[in-house]
Amino acid sequence: MWSETEMTYLKRAVELAEEALEAGDEPFGSVLVGADGEVLAEDRNRIVETGDPTRHPEFELARWAVRHLTPEQRKAATVYTSGEHCPMCAAAHAWSGLGRIVYASSSQQLARWLNEMGVAPPPVSTLSIREVAPGIPVEGPVPALVDRIQQLHRRCRGCD
Repeated sequence: MWSETEMTYLKRAVELAEEALEAGDEPFGSVLVGADGEVLAEDRNRIVETGDPTRHPEFELARWAVRHLTPEQRKAATVYTSGEHCPMCAAAHAWSGLGRIVYASSSQQLARWLNEMGVAPPPVSTLSIREVAPGIPVEGPVPALVDRIQQLHRRCRGCD
């Protein structure tokens, strides 16, 4: 379903998630790709290092896109991400006018994994992107990457 090129972007998002984990943060990473296939920006969770709970990579890419891209470029761009956007990030994505989202693992999967590990639910309801921003084209999860994402979350919670 996903091309080899798209899998490269998704794997990079997962690598960024691993970098976040190695830096002591929750494992989330994202890559913003232009319509021509150029990687425009990338980021990872930076909550621990900044103390700012809004420093999710998807939110940062939305901010970056508003500062650096035209509305047309934003609409034609795709965000490849290790995990489905949380409601905050989905709203930022929609408000900034970004286009398609491809995620490796879903919010529903993450909620199930965290529940299985005995982790308290987040302070915000776990909603799908489609519920928060129904006009955005969304694809995911990517079965080939789900196990790797789950293992990152298990490592994050000390379950391995």
